[in-house]
Amino acid sequence: MANKKKVIVTGFEPFGGHAVNSSWVAVQELEKLGLGEAVDLHVCEVPVEYQAVQDLLPSLWKEPQPQLVVHVGVSGLATTVTLEQCGHNKGYKRLDNCSFCPASQCCMDSGPDCIQSVLDMETVCKTVNGSDLGVTLSVSKDAGRYLCDYTYYTSLYLGHGHSAFIHVPPLGKPYSSQDLGRALQAAVQEMLKILELDPEHNKHCNHEQHHHHHHQHDHV
Repeated sequence: MANKKKVIVTGFEPFGGHAVNSSWVAVQELEKLGLGEAVDLHVCEVPVEYQAVQDLLPSLWKEPQPQLVVHVGVSGLATTVTLEQCGHNKGYKRLDNCSFCPASQCCMDSGPDCIQSVLDMETVCKTVNGSDLGVTLSVSKDAGRYLCDYTYYTSLYLGHGHSAFIHVPPLGKPYSSQDLGRALQAAVQEMLKILELDPEHNKHCNHEQHHHHHHQHDHV
């Protein structure tokens, strides 16, 4: 089928106190479930390294361009599956798995401070939460200023907003890998539905601010 939609979903490798990274486990569960016949799903594991992210992401966005790239990361503070609305350019002081952080502490020297996804995560959240999934989703506007936020911003920049980021809790706190896989499947399918209805779906900037105070020390 020539006109399959190309979707890329990534998870991260282990880091810090996370000997198993639930994000990559959840993405592997999603790969088993798939996103339906019309979607060509590609998955990959991303290193917890700033330079590796800078090298890898342009290759994900190359032709044929994916319709959507979804990055999944773990947050030790999350108790819900958390949809991130935006990525941030500055504030990258935490050292990565190579004990490195960018000298400029930012992603793109000339980039805007914040880039929003074209997807309205509140809409995705409401729809999936109304669907008896047995997994609760929430929305955040602070992806934590570590590799998650750095990856998201870079992808939003390269993909002109056609990206999403989902934070998942560690396994068993409270969800199993299968639960997380089903939640990713439901969220990504809803995102694709929204993009199909309105390819320029980007009227989402006026939502009230949701203040999620994530501490910065425990998520990618």
